[in-house]
Amino acid sequence: MTGMQMMNENPGALVPELLLLGGAVFGLLLGAWLPRHRQWLVRLLAAVAALAGLAATAAAATRPDEIVFGTSYAVDTLTHATRAIVLVAVLVALALSVDATAGHRRETEFVVLLQLGALGTVLLGGANDLLLLFAAFLLASIPFYALAGWDKRALSTEAAMKYYLSGAFLGVAMLTGTAILYGVGRSTAYGPLREGLAVAPVAAAGVGLVAVLAGLLFKVGAVPGHFWVPDVTDGTPAPVAAIVTTIPKIGGLVAIYRLLLVAVPADALDWPLLVAVLAAVSMTLGNLAAFFQTTVQRLLAYSTISQVGYLLVVVAVAGRAELAQPALLFYLAGYAITNLGAFAVVAELPHARRLEDYRGMARRHPGLAVALAVCLFGLIGTPPTAVFVGKLTAFTAAVDGGFAWLAVLAIVNTVASVFYYLRWIAPVFRRADESAPASLLEPAGMWSAIGAYVCAGLTVLLGVLAGVVLPLLEGPPTS
Repeated sequence: MTGMQMMNENPGALVPELLLLGGAVFGLLLGAWLPRHRQWLVRLLAAVAALAGLAATAAAATRPDEIVFGTSYAVDTLTHATRAIVLVAVLVALALSVDATAGHRRETEFVVLLQLGALGTVLLGGANDLLLLFAAFLLASIPFYALAGWDKRALSTEAAMKYYLSGAFLGVAMLTGTAILYGVGRSTAYGPLREGLAVAPVAAAGVGLVAVLAGLLFKVGAVPGHFWVPDVTDGTPAPVAAIVTTIPKIGGLVAIYRLLLVAVPADALDWPLLVAVLAAVSMTLGNLAAFFQTTVQRLLAYSTISQVGYLLVVVAVAGRAELAQPALLFYLAGYAITNLGAFAVVAELPHARRLEDYRGMARRHPGLAVALAVCLFGLIGTPPTAVFVGKLTAFTAAVDGGFAWLAVLAIVNTVASVFYYLRWIAPVFRRADESAPASLLEPAGMWSAIGAYVCAGLTVLLGVLAGVVLPLLEGPPTS
């Protein structure tokens, strides 16, 4: 154990998680009694729970780090940051989904599934035990499987089935890996597991680790667990696609970082090289595939795969570079806001499915066009956006951690990504196609637009305030 940690069973340490759970449970009960035109009260309850969770997270961050419920759950900087990013993402997701779900007969279910999936995501970030890690994996997966098929369209049903089957297969692999690591490491708690793996047979420990990572890589949408991402993103409504390509990544990447740094000795298993290769393949495959996409949601799908590759660059140097943890958490925050902002624009213009459908958007919706441009340039990593700072610190950490070649490859991929993002931005500022139906750029309402404006503003603000935020993200994981 490190620092001032207490092994206790204090539910007060889990207030943000309990608020998410309470919002989901009471929201489900409330929605069962409310008429359809008043289901918005469930959404309001969820927003209040998220805001209260943010306040509780801020209060918890002022207290010493600790481990609660035996050795299973760590409450430290990684957990606080995961909570904050997920809760902000939940608030944005609630806003950008209003126009698509308001008055729907399953509006309550949408909100409840979002909160349960977010709860599982937070638990992933704080898990300090393999068994809790797998339980959190299930809680961060099953609600999102249901959410993918929420509107019961043919494409959504197919997407949900692909999502579920991929998760089931890689979830079994993860459970198998957990059993192997327990067998050779003699513990499921990260601290004792590290000691056990240091003297365990390398081959068996390596197989177990790869199997556990397979499940987590599915959760974040990285190679080789990325196959579901394009079809699920393209086959579901924009609000659902925004949620499943953003929120699970937050907890999943923090979980990978904590697991490798705390539980797996790098001198016994060369996991930094493995993660570096996965990062290189993910960013390159995502970018190459995005070049040829003609629909906006499929383009964003491959964009998310490439972004995970950049984020894995930081994981590869966990414990080897001082900037690794701040870079990971800051990049996650910037990516979450920026990606949700881009999807908010897609949700605001639900009839514009192809890139060319956005022709003339700047003239009809100038504010929305600016928000889209800010978010897409943000995903590239253009200053002064948050993703720019995230990439800069991530690439610096890679060089400091001995992976200069990976930083160079990431820079090359970043430059290459300009092409496909510009393929979307360019039509926005062109003259409208007079033969195209006017309904293509018909807005869905106002809430998605508000979400886009807020996200565009936040990504710039976060980038400007990076010097203030980054020091707050330091602090070793508790074990």
